[in-house]
Amino acid sequence: MPVFAYTALTSTGQTVTGSVSVGSRAEAFRKIEAQALTPVKVTQEEKSDAAKAKAVADEGPVKLKRAQLISFTEELADLLDGGLQIDQAFRVMQERQEAPTLRRIATTMRNELREGSTVAKALRKASPSFDDLYCNLAAAGEVSGSLPSILRRLSTNLSVMADLQAKVTQAMIYPAFLIGACIVLMVVFMTFMVPQIMDLMGKNGQKLPAATQLLISFNHFMGQWWWAILAALTAIFLTFRGYIASPAGRMWWDDTKLKLPLFGAIQSMRFYAQFAHSLGNLITNGVPLLNSIRLVSKISANVFIQSLLAKVTNLVSEGAPLSTALRKVGSFPLLLADMIAVGEQTGQLGKSMEKCAARYDKELDRRIKRMTAMITPIILVVMAVMVGTVAYSIVAAIAQSVTGIRGGG
Repeated sequence: MPVFAYTALTSTGQTVTGSVSVGSRAEAFRKIEAQALTPVKVTQEEKSDAAKAKAVADEGPVKLKRAQLISFTEELADLLDGGLQIDQAFRVMQERQEAPTLRRIATTMRNELREGSTVAKALRKASPSFDDLYCNLAAAGEVSGSLPSILRRLSTNLSVMADLQAKVTQAMIYPAFLIGACIVLMVVFMTFMVPQIMDLMGKNGQKLPAATQLLISFNHFMGQWWWAILAALTAIFLTFRGYIASPAGRMWWDDTKLKLPLFGAIQSMRFYAQFAHSLGNLITNGVPLLNSIRLVSKISANVFIQSLLAKVTNLVSEGAPLSTALRKVGSFPLLLADMIAVGEQTGQLGKSMEKCAARYDKELDRRIKRMTAMITPIILVVMAVMVGTVAYSIVAAIAQSVTGIRGGG
């Protein structure tokens, strides 16, 4: 509830000051006058920092979209590069009026830092969108005094990951549109065209061509048993979902997804690019190798990949080089292991990982283009076969009907 500070006069003309906690300025005047005082000045007090912090906390955790996360990181890096202390930087961000979400984050961060928290702890408190990788990089930058450069590199890394995801998503838009168009076209044929053909042939009393008869039988079957088909598909879907929700089923499904034609290679390349970018970023900023691998294992939601990285982590913790661990575990490309081996030998593992990441970025882009180039013709051929079959059966029926009418005449 707002707090109003006032200056008032008593009945004897003495000046008094105080404050009241009421809902509005009008209520404040009424409460002051009820105390036999004459209000002279009534102003609303600003919230204390503690009250502001509590108000922000009461609003619940703030979740950032990827674009907001990148914007926050870039802006903070710019302010720190400009010479501001971190408290001053968050004060500037706190005063932003056009981005209320980022302003809430900055308010929480500033209050946490004032209470003695580290940057990493403040980030975890401010939003769940700052994952362990982000927080640990910030902690490394705070300790080493290179927080602005780390934030800049982290922003670049987040942008690269966003671009990778956008490429995969964009590659699927056109094929999904073609599949949807094919389904709509088939529904129109089966719902409107086929019944009209049946009526036409029934009035003439003619025997239907084999292709048309097959199409009509299929239409009758779908019309009569659609509920059973829908129920069976729903049961299969729910059974599949239940299975892959179990630990064994999830492990099998995540492994299978990586082996799917076209799509599996895309997912694998995307992970290798993320792995190389993130690991190189951590190592370059002074995070120990073992801790870096543990953090990088969390960048993928694929539990099969996580299990492989857990094995790699165990081998590295036992003293094995990272390249050797990758070779022993298997399932990782030899190129990745060889590039890491070169970095280990030269003592520049961070730079080697950055070069490896650039290669996988190019490979991912090439595979996405190849997938798009292959999927589109395949879908077009399937559509042509389906639509062509339906069109042929309709045209054959119409041609036979016209022939029968001419013959009868």
